[in-house]
Amino acid sequence: MRSRRISLVLGSGGARGYAHIGVIEELEKRGYEIASISGASMGALIGGLYACDRLDEYKEWVLGLDTLDVASLLDISFSRGGIIEGEKVFDRLAKMVGGVDIEDLPIKYTAVSTDIVRKKEVWFQQGSLLDAIRASIAIPSVFTPVKMGNMVLVDGGALNPLPVAPTQSDLTDLIVAVNLYAETAKPLVKTEERADIRRRKIETAVRDLFVKAKEETKFTMFDVLDKTFDTMQDALTRYRIAGYPPDVMVNISMHVCSTFDFHKAAEVIEAGRMAAIQALDDLKERV
Repeated sequence: MRSRRISLVLGSGGARGYAHIGVIEELEKRGYEIASISGASMGALIGGLYACDRLDEYKEWVLGLDTLDVASLLDISFSRGGIIEGEKVFDRLAKMVGGVDIEDLPIKYTAVSTDIVRKKEVWFQQGSLLDAIRASIAIPSVFTPVKMGNMVLVDGGALNPLPVAPTQSDLTDLIVAVNLYAETAKPLVKTEERADIRRRKIETAVRDLFVKAKEETKFTMFDVLDKTFDTMQDALTRYRIAGYPPDVMVNISMHVCSTFDFHKAAEVIEAGRMAAIQALDDLKERV
C-alpha cells in the first residue's frame, strides 16, 4: 500500500505546541508522507524544524529543560514592545536551523504571522526560515515584535491560530490539522521520570518567583496574558475551522499545560502522540 501524502496544519498554543512533535512521530510511524506544512506560532516553529530535519535535535534539547533552564532563557526587557527579547532562545534556534531559506526546503512550508500595522495575516513561503519562525511566534506583549519594512509582525495566532487555508491548493490526499485548544479533559500521560527530585526542588524555588500571587488567590501578570490569549485563540480557532475544515482533526486538550509551561515537554509530546493515535484510528474506522 502506498503512503498517503498529507498536508499538516500545526496550530498555535505556546508550550502546548510540543504536542505537535508527538503527532508528527505517530504520522511517520504509520507511513504517512508529510508533503506540506502550514503553521502558526509554535506550529510554525515545530513545522519549520521538521522541514529542515532538525526536529530530533530540538526534541532532545527541550526534553532536558526544567523550570530553571526555562527561566534562564528569559531575557527580560520592557523597552521594545514585549516583556522578553527572545534573543537567547533564537540564538539556540539559529544554531539548529542555520541560514536555510524556505524555498530550499524539501517540502512546502508556510509560516503565518500577523501584521499589526495593516491588521492582516502574513504568509511566509520564501526567504529566511529563521526570520519567518521569529515573526510567527512573537506572542503580543510577551516577545518583542519583528519589524520588516513597514510591517510590525506578531504571533500568527493573533489572527489565524490554525492556518488551514495555505494548504487548500496542495495536491495531497488529506489535510490533517492539530488543534491545541480542544475542550477535552487533560489526558493521563505516563512519562519517564527524568531527574524528578532535582526538578521538584527547582520548581519550588522558581514558583516563588513567578506564581507567588496565586497563593493569595490572585492572577499573576503571566496568568492574565495566558488566559486572555487562550480565550482569543480558542474563539478564532472555532471560526477558522468553520470556514476551512480539515479532513482530519487531531484535538489536543487545552488543559494539557499552560502557554508558558515549556518545562513539560515529555508529557505534552506524549499527549500529542495519544491524540494522534485516537484521531488516526477513528479515520481508519471511517475509511
